[in-house]
Amino acid sequence: MKYTVFFHRSDEGISVSVPGLPGCWSEGDTEEEALRNIQDAIQDYLAAIKDLSDEQETYEIEIAA
Repeated sequence: MKYTVFFHRSDEGISVSVPGLPGCWSEGDTEEEALRNIQDAIQDYLAAIKDLSDEQETYEIEIAA
């Protein structure tokens, strides 16, 4: 899967957010580090959602773009 990420630069480094995954953030001192860290954060986020949804009745729907 592909996710859009936003870079937020400051004097302390680079934080990265994923607008498609509310609350999914990470950071790094460089772009490369921030991208590696956000990949880990996305994997952890999706694993947590899967654990939460295992107990729920779920459906998939398709939306035409």
